[in-house]
Amino acid sequence: MLTAQRESVAGMLLQRLSDARRQSDALFDIVRPDAMYDRPIPERHRIVFYTGHLEAFDWNLLHENALGLRTFHPEFDRLFAFGIDPVGGGLPTDQPSDWPSPDRVREYVRAIRSSLDERLASISSFDEPQRDGFSLHALVDVAIEHRLMHVETLAYMFHQLPFGKKVHPPLPRRILTAPIERSMIEISSGTVRLGLARESGAFGWDNEFEAHTIQVPPFQIDRYMVTNRQFLDFMVDGGYQNRRLWSAGDWEWKAAGDISCPVFWVKRDGKWMYRTMFDEIPLPLDWPVYVSHAEASAFARWAGRALPSEQEWHRAAYGTSDGSQREYPWGSEAPSSQRGNFDLQNWDPAPVNAHPQGRSAFGVESMLGNGWEWTSTVFGPHAGFEPFPFYRGYSADFFDGKHFVMKGGSSRTAACMLRPTFRNWFQSHYQYVYAGFRCVNASEE
Repeated sequence: MLTAQRESVAGMLLQRLSDARRQSDALFDIVRPDAMYDRPIPERHRIVFYTGHLEAFDWNLLHENALGLRTFHPEFDRLFAFGIDPVGGGLPTDQPSDWPSPDRVREYVRAIRSSLDERLASISSFDEPQRDGFSLHALVDVAIEHRLMHVETLAYMFHQLPFGKKVHPPLPRRILTAPIERSMIEISSGTVRLGLARESGAFGWDNEFEAHTIQVPPFQIDRYMVTNRQFLDFMVDGGYQNRRLWSAGDWEWKAAGDISCPVFWVKRDGKWMYRTMFDEIPLPLDWPVYVSHAEASAFARWAGRALPSEQEWHRAAYGTSDGSQREYPWGSEAPSSQRGNFDLQNWDPAPVNAHPQGRSAFGVESMLGNGWEWTSTVFGPHAGFEPFPFYRGYSADFFDGKHFVMKGGSSRTAACMLRPTFRNWFQSHYQYVYAGFRCVNASEE
């Protein structure tokens, strides 16, 4: 019986790895061959890097210390090993000629998958301690979620490619909803439990540990994410020109880059248009606005409010008036298309009121999916943090006071990363993320 259970767990894990590969392969399929050496976002690598990076990561993580395999292409293992932190590190200067041909990269990818799959299929137990005391199960979880993270962040990059350099898949019909009634929801004071307990055995990234509790005073939070309509009001009122709404560093960034609107907006013949993944459409006023942390902070000041802290956001999403905490905002049922716009179902946002079945116990709408949500919390370690010994820089390299925690998820966030403890982060001046926000007020209670 125990052997059968282990085989079942191993089978599900390898199926998840295979499914994640299919998702990344499908994403690269939308890029036309002549665009593989393009760099759609100046701070990022050329697209060709990422075609090799996902496999190089899996190989470097698993091949020697966990699976006992010898490397066959050490040059590519190094070439495709590391990405670039956007903003602040200087722009890359490599040329297309510095990179191998797509055929050579595809050969490298095929060889890695074949070698890993053959070895993984021979493993009888994935739960025995391997590298640095971590089980092979945990290491494969790292490989799967790393790949799925890139399936999302590469969508940000491909979004910036000219439409003619992408293959358009069939697109779902756009969602129509009733008019949005703006309001704020009262959140009572209560204790929130952040982070994972190591003794739980649950998988999480290093920054998700250790579990701890925080008392959160009462506050009010927007029922819905801030929409393009609301952000347009901010712009019409001169929000990008009002220096008092911006911190010194944010104003300097905005002025240096001549930033005057969200990166997904473009003006044509005096009218605002929205650049979706595959088309340009009239600005959808009821979609969440996607902006940088700097822009979100300026809007919040303009509105006389603030961005929520990580614990406030968590309380509004998962907390209840009786003090218990939910697995998801709506309860314990697994994520589904009725609950929100997530898990790679759609390429674009939906109206902020499109998923009432996803509301939290307090009545806050769509806190999972449809756009990550900026918080005011600077990304840093929970008490008891320990870096992954096999990936020491995953989180610790970004504990620099320049990155902010994001919560929730976007339409391109895989369901496995919709857990309450998952933390995302970006620098405040990075505009390309599928990230919006909602505001909070201190309660008058």
